[in-house]
Amino acid sequence: MNKDSYRPLIYNMSNEKERALLAELRKNGSSLVVLDEMERQLKELVRCRQPTITDSSEKLHDYINELLDGKAIEEYGVWVYYPWRNTLVHLLGEQEFVEVRTNRNQLKITKEEQQTLALKRVGIVGLSVGQSIALTMAMERTCGTLLLADFDELDLSNLNRLRTGVFNIAVSKVVIAAREIAEIDPFLKVEIFPEGLNKENYNRFLCPDTPIDLLVEVCDSFDVKLESRMQARKYQIPVVMDTNDRGMLDVERFDMEPGRPVFHGLAGDLTVEKLTELSPADRFGFLMKIVGAEHLSVRMKQSVPEIRRSLLSWPQLASDVVLGGAITTHICRRILLGESVASGRYYVDMENLIG
Repeated sequence: MNKDSYRPLIYNMSNEKERALLAELRKNGSSLVVLDEMERQLKELVRCRQPTITDSSEKLHDYINELLDGKAIEEYGVWVYYPWRNTLVHLLGEQEFVEVRTNRNQLKITKEEQQTLALKRVGIVGLSVGQSIALTMAMERTCGTLLLADFDELDLSNLNRLRTGVFNIAVSKVVIAAREIAEIDPFLKVEIFPEGLNKENYNRFLCPDTPIDLLVEVCDSFDVKLESRMQARKYQIPVVMDTNDRGMLDVERFDMEPGRPVFHGLAGDLTVEKLTELSPADRFGFLMKIVGAEHLSVRMKQSVPEIRRSLLSWPQLASDVVLGGAITTHICRRILLGESVASGRYYVDMENLIG
C-alpha cells in the first residue's frame, strides 16, 4: 500500500466488472477486515422515509424486502475498501447513503439546500486549524468537493489540537484529513495538495476549470496568506479566515466586492513583492497589525513575546480550534447558500460571552 493513499476503492454491486474485482480482493486480501451492517442501514433508510414505523413493526421487513427486490443482501449497495486500514465495508449506494447520513440535518439544512451544497467546491489552506474545519464540513456535507493544501507532516506537538493518533506521526496532514473524511463519507470528493500552495499551483487550486466557490485560509505562512488573497480577489472568490484566538473570524467577500483591499485594508499597500523585501521584524509587525494585536486575548498577549524564546510557536488550544471549525463551517454554509454575510471581522469570544 502507498503510504500516501487516501482514496477508498468503491465496488458497485450492480456492475459485473466491479463485482469480479471485489471477489478477487476478498479472495487474495491478506488479513482483510470485513464489516457488513447492511441490514441495520436498510432499517434506518426505511425509517428515514417512514418515520412512524418502529423497529419492531412487521412493515419494516416488508419495506426492506421491497428495497432488496429479490437480491441477496450482500449484493445490495456498494462495498468500500480502505487500503490504509485493509478494511472492507458494506454500505448503501451513494444516493441512499447521503439520504440517510444527512437526514438529521433537516430542517436546519433542507433537502434542497443540501442538493445546492453538494455542487459547491471549497479550498482549505492549512490543515492544523483547517483539519477541524474540513472534518466539520465533511460531517455536515457543507460542500461536495474539498481541496486541501498543506506541505507539513504531523508532529507530536500537533496532537494538542489535531484529531488523530500517534500512529500518524510523520504522515502528511492533508493525507490524514483526507482519510478521515473518506471514513466519514467515501462519496465526498477530496483533492490534496501535499506540496502546499505555491506560485506553480495557485491556478490549479483556485481555478482548475472554473473558480472554486470559497477559500478558507488558516495557514501559518504570511506569504501564502497574502498571495492567496490576491489570487482569490482576482478570481472573485470569497475568503474566510479563522484565527481561533477569541473566536476571531475574518470574512472577505471578493465575490461581491472585487476591489476590496485584502485584510480589510490593514496591510496597507503591501504586495507579495514588498513582503519578500521586509526584514523578519518588519514582517512580524505587519502580521501583528493584521491580526489586531491590541485585541488579542490576555494569554495570547503574554505568549507572543515568548515565541522563539521560551515558546516554540503560537499557542493553539483544541477547544479554540474545534470552536473555529464550527464557526467557520456555519459562516461558509451561509455564504455558499447565498445568504447575507458581510465582509468584516467577527468575534465569538467565549470568555466574554460566558463570564
